[in-house]
Amino acid sequence: MYWNSAMPGRKFMVTHEDFKKANERAMELKAQVPRAVSARYDRRARQIVIQLNSNLGIFFSPRDAEGFERATPEQLSEISISPSGYGIHFPRLDADLYLPSLLEGVFGSERWMASRMGMKGGISRSTAKTTAARANGRLGGRPASKKRPTASPKPAMPRRKQSC
Repeated sequence: MYWNSAMPGRKFMVTHEDFKKANERAMELKAQVPRAVSARYDRRARQIVIQLNSNLGIFFSPRDAEGFERATPEQLSEISISPSGYGIHFPRLDADLYLPSLLEGVFGSERWMASRMGMKGGISRSTAKTTAARANGRLGGRPASKKRPTASPKPAMPRRKQSC
């Protein structure tokens, strides 16, 4: 019996039209985006290297990809490519990268990428930032944080004298 399968025509089945549209999108992607033909970790350069079917290659530091920041060379040494050529899988990390996103410069979730951008802004060494920091220093530096007034504790209930 097929207890875990949807019966034909039920709400979980994909229609022929949906299937056709998905195949059309896949063909468009295949025509527009290069696919990975090989991938490896270069220990000397400390880079993940992906060779594309367009005879171009991309490489990047694992520290620049979400989930790979603390990966060891041993964990990065085993890499497999999905049959479509768009998925890069690292079995020892149980992590995946999506090639079209990498080609667009997306190396993690939106939240992770935003936090990385914030870190870059925080270490900026622009002349405007340096000038502002010096001016702030002349004024005595960063102001002390204001302590929030704490609610005074409720007075304890008076204890009744116990009679013996």
